[in-house]
Amino acid sequence: MLFVIFCIDRAGAEESRKQAIQGHVEYLATRPIKVVMSGPLVSDDGSRAIGSLFLVEAASRAEIEAFQRADPLFKAGVWETVQVRAFDKRVG
Repeated sequence: MLFVIFCIDRAGAEESRKQAIQGHVEYLATRPIKVVMSGPLVSDDGSRAIGSLFLVEAASRAEIEAFQRADPLFKAGVWETVQVRAFDKRVG
């Protein structure tokens, strides 16, 4: 099943994000879950990251929660909010 994970950074998280981003990239490279696509959410002018977006394939919400808890950005407290929603792909 497909899920969208929508994460918004907490205010003032820029330095924490910079410090944790390499670990985050390395973590995703271990393929802890099937990531269909992912990338940073950015400010309207594209100058800074303000969150993260993932489209993942997983058997359950519990699998996604385990994936999130192990992410270095989560561990560093970068994200203020994390929303997970089931997704029904229709086009594309």
